[in-house]
Amino acid sequence: MTGASAEFADHFGARASAYVAARPTYPTALFHFLAILSPSTKQAWDCATGNGQAATALAARFAAVLGTDPSVDMIAAAQPHPRVKYATTAYDTKLAPESVGLVTVAQALHWLDLEAFLAEARRVLVPNGLLAAWCYSNCRVTPDIDAVFDHFYTVTIGQYWPRERRHVEDGYRAIALPIDEYAVPPFEIIEEWTLAAYLGYIRTWSGVAKCIAARGEQPILDFETAVRAAWGEPRRSRTVRFPLHFRVGELR
Repeated sequence: MTGASAEFADHFGARASAYVAARPTYPTALFHFLAILSPSTKQAWDCATGNGQAATALAARFAAVLGTDPSVDMIAAAQPHPRVKYATTAYDTKLAPESVGLVTVAQALHWLDLEAFLAEARRVLVPNGLLAAWCYSNCRVTPDIDAVFDHFYTVTIGQYWPRERRHVEDGYRAIALPIDEYAVPPFEIIEEWTLAAYLGYIRTWSGVAKCIAARGEQPILDFETAVRAAWGEPRRSRTVRFPLHFRVGELR
C-alpha cells in the first residue's frame, strides 16, 4: 500500500490531489441537521476523513473536529481549517473518553474494520452520542449520458470494483450497525459540472484505477469519447445529482 497504514487498503492515496479536486461536495444543510441532533457540539470525530471534506464542513457547527485517516497521502492533501485537527491513524484517536458528540463516516463505512471502529466510537462518544454514516450512489445527469455511464460502470469496469463497493450500491443497508436509527431528510448532492469536471470525478474511482492497471487507458478513453458525444458542448455545465443514503442514530 502506498502511504497507508497496514490497517486497511489504501485505494485512493496515490490519487489524493485528484480526489481533493474532483469529488462532489456534501450539502451544508446535512451538517446543520447533524449538529441539531447531536447532544454536544464541542467536538466531532470524522473517521476515514480522506480529503477532510466532511471534517471541514462539520467545523462550521462544532468547536473542534478530529479527522483521521490511515493514508499519509490523503492527510497530506486534506483541506486545512483552524478548528480541524488531522491524524494519520485508522481508529486510535487519542481522544478523551466521552468527549465527542458526533462520529461521522462519509463515503467510507464500507472500508472500515467495523469492530475496531465501533469500539473506539463507543469509547469517545458522550452518553446518547450520535453516529452518522452516509454514502452517495451513482450520479444522474441526462438519460443519454446516464446510459453511457451505466454501461461503463457495470460492464467495462464491473469486475474491477473492490467487493466492498456492493455496500455503497445498497445504501449501507446490509451493514449491521448497533444504533437506534433516526429518519433523515432526503438530502442529495447537486453539482453544476462541465464535462471536464464530470470525467475528472470518474477518474478518481478505485475501479477505474484497477481497470487501467489491468488493461491500460483504452477502455477509459472509449468511455470518455462516448460521454463527449452525449454531453454536447464540453464547456456547458450540466446538473449532476448524487442520491445520498444514511445510517444515523444513537450508538447502543
